[in-house]
Amino acid sequence: MNKKNKQRINVVYSTNPNFHYEEASEEQATTLVPNQQKLYVSIDRKQRAGKEVTLVEGFVGSDDDLKELGKMLKSKCGVGGSAKDGEILIQGSFKQKVFDLLIAAGYSQTKQKGGN
Repeated sequence: MNKKNKQRINVVYSTNPNFHYEEASEEQATTLVPNQQKLYVSIDRKQRAGKEVTLVEGFVGSDDDLKELGKMLKSKCGVGGSAKDGEILIQGSFKQKVFDLLIAAGYSQTKQKGGN
């Protein structure tokens, strides 16, 4: 099966000569500019065996832009982490540092959540 046929959805075969296949389209979310992003920085310990992670939530945009921001934050903090589903996880307790980095990068609507 070629790539074009894999994108066709809800039809196995049609005898109608005028039939047009629905193509599966990948919708790419448009990324908001940094000063319009409403990000929330917090420390999370849930379901992590007691280990702390810094969590950045609320990113609106494409996965590539999210991963790029996550990569920048991880390299500035010198630790690992992940970026997926609109969230960035930074290993360790770097809430204030991540907050400061986001403000410096133009994410002016960033807020801190929770104690610590």
